[in-house]
Amino acid sequence: QVQLVESGGGLVQAGGSLRLSCSASGRTLSLYDMAWFRQAPGNERDFVAVIRKSADRTYYGDSVKGRFTISRDNAKNTVYLRMNSLKPEDTAVYYCAATAGIGTPNRAQYEYWGQGTQVTVSS
Repeated sequence: QVQLVESGGGLVQAGGSLRLSCSASGRTLSLYDMAWFRQAPGNERDFVAVIRKSADRTYYGDSVKGRFTISRDNAKNTVYLRMNSLKPEDTAVYYCAATAGIGTPNRAQYEYWGQGTQVTVSS
């Protein structure tokens, strides 16, 4: 079992930046590919980014490419999402997720989820 806790969300103006963190407990994070998803009211939970277990590969959703960066520190059991040039349409609850398999944009494959952290971008 892995327990995931997100933090770092908040209210920011358009064009600003935030860094989200996802801390894991229970098992070492290095056993999992880690991803971020987000869900706005009335929308499905959408893929944002994924990072491989050894951090050698990352993939991003089209809407965040060039603005967001996913990273991980396995020694600290923590995954990060750096978000730059934020837009009002980035407003959502952001979730981190873990899979022991190969991480993809398919949310159904992730075994563990955090409770989410709210990000609100004002115009």
